[in-house]
Amino acid sequence: MKSADFFTLPPSLVRFAGHFRADVAPWEWLRHIGPALQMLPPVERPVVPPGVRIEGAVWIDPTVKLPAYATIIGPAWIGAKTEIRPGAFIRGNVIVGEGCVLGNACEFKNCLLMDGVQVPHFSYVGDAILGNGAHLGAGVICSNLRLDQRPVTLRIDGQVIETGLRKFSAIVGDQAEVGCNAVLNPGTLLGKRALVMPTVAFTGFLPAGMIARIRGTITQIPRRD
Repeated sequence: MKSADFFTLPPSLVRFAGHFRADVAPWEWLRHIGPALQMLPPVERPVVPPGVRIEGAVWIDPTVKLPAYATIIGPAWIGAKTEIRPGAFIRGNVIVGEGCVLGNACEFKNCLLMDGVQVPHFSYVGDAILGNGAHLGAGVICSNLRLDQRPVTLRIDGQVIETGLRKFSAIVGDQAEVGCNAVLNPGTLLGKRALVMPTVAFTGFLPAGMIARIRGTITQIPRRD
């Protein structure tokens, strides 16, 4: 299972390409977010509204739409044409591509968001990778810590994979979507264009083009001719 099976690093994030190899397991990318941000040039950012609090090394493209109030703690990289909405809390080791939405009252921590990601309302995204065009409905929680606080393991095709990561919530492939108030439990993998229906608490691997429904049923997405 490789990162290339889930997403492709977009041109807007090419400066980070050396840290995010396509041939490694996608959860390995989580280890490289912090180191990638240490290699950036001196901080440059536009004038920000007085209600936006910025701490540490934060790179904001001049085209980013900033709200009246938010908190951004570095290191962080916010790509072009991204919109940050009121009350967003970005708290370290966050890389955001082009044209994303970081929504009102949403929290982001140690995560990589590729181009066109939308997290518009009341979500938590910690220790996660969200692929191009991924969308989280209102209230989606990416849960990154097991209740017993042991390292996260994966169960794929009857095999148990040790990630060695104590905190790891979700890998969300390109164009995948998660419905409102769903929970992605630690160690979740969503393939490209996979869908998790609203209010579902999902754990495990959902292959590309499949739907996870209530009561644990999984079906294929109907074709659109």
